[in-house]
Amino acid sequence: MSTVYGTISTATPPAPDSAFYSRAGQRIRSGIGTRRSWRVMITSLSPPESVGSAVQRLVTNAGYFHVNYAIVVLLTLLVSLLWHPGALIVFIATMFAWMFLYFLRDTPLVVWGYGVEERLVLVVLSVSTVALLFLTKATVFLGGIAAGFVAVLAHSVFRRTNDLGLDEGGEGSVRLKETASANYSVL
Repeated sequence: MSTVYGTISTATPPAPDSAFYSRAGQRIRSGIGTRRSWRVMITSLSPPESVGSAVQRLVTNAGYFHVNYAIVVLLTLLVSLLWHPGALIVFIATMFAWMFLYFLRDTPLVVWGYGVEERLVLVVLSVSTVALLFLTKATVFLGGIAAGFVAVLAHSVFRRTNDLGLDEGGEGSVRLKETASANYSVL
């Protein structure tokens, strides 16, 4: 048995796994692809006819544009944190969690053998982001979140829902529309 202690290997190191990078790129493209078109989002605006119509639009648009709305709120939050570097670092760290657990995930999240619903992931990430930002004592982020929610609320009330093509979104979108009309038909 011979030993090779003290010798320097001349073998080249293995190349990075190109399959890993191509899978990551594909996940980024497909993750960003789950959002709706920004052009579709900003067209077809009109005031609602009644409070019931406004609530129905809010529910339908929130279900249809939920990824776009999350991006809008997170961008307004980012802008509000630009002058607070400590909070900005915390926010960037939480953005990695948002990217991998919400935006770029193409399969359902499984924790201890149980599937986690997308809405629960959204709520947990939102609450943890706010809680971590509170720890930085930079409460300016509350204005950024409020501005994002006001923008989302205004858009979801004024965006008409008759041209969304909810049948192309799958069963969940159609069920969302039926539930919205059933719940708010008395208003």
